[in-house]
Amino acid sequence: MTGADVSSRSALATLTVSTALLQKDPLLALVTTYSPPFQTKVVLSKKKDELSLVVGPDNLSHRNTILRSLCGMGLHNALDTVGSSPTLFLGGHSSSSYSGASPVSALAIAGISSWMSVADSLRSEKDINKVSTLLDQLNGYLSIRSFLVPSAEPTLADFDLYLTIVDVAGQDLEAIVGTSVNTRRWLEQCGASLQSLAAAAAKNVEISKLPKLRIPKGLIPKPRPLPVFFYGDEDASVVQAAAAAIASATSAMSGEKKDNKAALQKEGVADSSAGVGLTEEQKKAAADKRAKKAAEKAAKKKDQPKPKGGNEGGDAELDISALDIRVGKIVKVWEHESAEKLYCEEVDVGEETPRKIASGLRPFYKLDEMQNRMVLVLCNLKARNLVGFPSHGMVMCASNADHTSVEFATPPDGAKVGERVVFEGFTGEPEAENKVAKKKMFEKLAPDLKTNDSGEVVWKGAKGMTSAGPCKALNGMPNAQVA
Repeated sequence: MTGADVSSRSALATLTVSTALLQKDPLLALVTTYSPPFQTKVVLSKKKDELSLVVGPDNLSHRNTILRSLCGMGLHNALDTVGSSPTLFLGGHSSSSYSGASPVSALAIAGISSWMSVADSLRSEKDINKVSTLLDQLNGYLSIRSFLVPSAEPTLADFDLYLTIVDVAGQDLEAIVGTSVNTRRWLEQCGASLQSLAAAAAKNVEISKLPKLRIPKGLIPKPRPLPVFFYGDEDASVVQAAAAAIASATSAMSGEKKDNKAALQKEGVADSSAGVGLTEEQKKAAADKRAKKAAEKAAKKKDQPKPKGGNEGGDAELDISALDIRVGKIVKVWEHESAEKLYCEEVDVGEETPRKIASGLRPFYKLDEMQNRMVLVLCNLKARNLVGFPSHGMVMCASNADHTSVEFATPPDGAKVGERVVFEGFTGEPEAENKVAKKKMFEKLAPDLKTNDSGEVVWKGAKGMTSAGPCKALNGMPNAQVA
């Protein structure tokens, strides 16, 4: 599988990587170890940080793109198929997202790419304060999710972000996580999965002569008490003993316990850990109070006036007119000083001053190919910092399933800078930036935003039109996701 002494005549891909890079990048080492030996030729280089992947006519040089290609279409989904891989590195979405077969999978693949970009930024900045902020945000994000994208197990994105967080936070990780239960659960699961994969890969490493895998240690899992169920006929001492055992096992969560105790007292319910069981009167009082609050909330909701028209009626009425997509022109562009994938641009979208926008297009376009380019810009996104650059909007592109091929979404010749792209049959006004972000409108609309068989930009089959005609992918990429 590796080096100058072992190669496969049937190899689909040739990975050239330095030994030093494999030793300091555990995720790259793990994926390399699991790459099928009859499909991958691995050449170990002595040049510092050398990394490239040749797949057919494509020569890839960016780490994240290489990892996604190895786990996806680059090796015919061998690392994302049940039975051929010990884990689904892309959540099983790679083949399902091909040619837009599954919008959910296409969005999941795009999500994996985005989360890996987040990890990239954290690695380059090594700012522990930003890691702390991210972990706080993840605690809410993971409250209704097991992992970063829809998947039954950690994906490439989970592993990449986990390893980056562990590396940057170091010994401070435990203190930063604190009582954030969802983040802790996710970190523990990612760590356990990586350790299991590394143990299983040990034999592959020995055979292939690759460097030994070294997975850094993250959080040490804390003991958790088993749930205790009561049927209502227990003696008070049984309840008190169970409460004491739980309190002892979760002493590290003391802050959370205090909040829970205060909430119970506010509801008029006694704290069982203080040695008092719940009486029938207390149970009834708490139930009556909850019912009263629920009734008040329902009455208040009923009295509120119903919104008129537009997209106010909820997701059932949400359509592409909520997005403000305009014709833009890149009037200035330069390479981001610290993020190897980003271009910084000034884009004229018909406003008084050009918009500043950061785009991860350096792996796909040269600097001179960006200058004066006519593009489509999603304008009603909230401004945010991307690796220190204030970005306000998104230059829209069409991409294939594994994001190894990207083309600008472009207006037709004759389209005017600043004019809005209107999709046939959808003429509503765009929503405010705050509402687009709060209601996650782009995320809900994006799965249906793609190119048709002719490479034209469509939403649910409706063409995106300007005064000069329909918008298209630059080179006519068909059946691609647009974002």
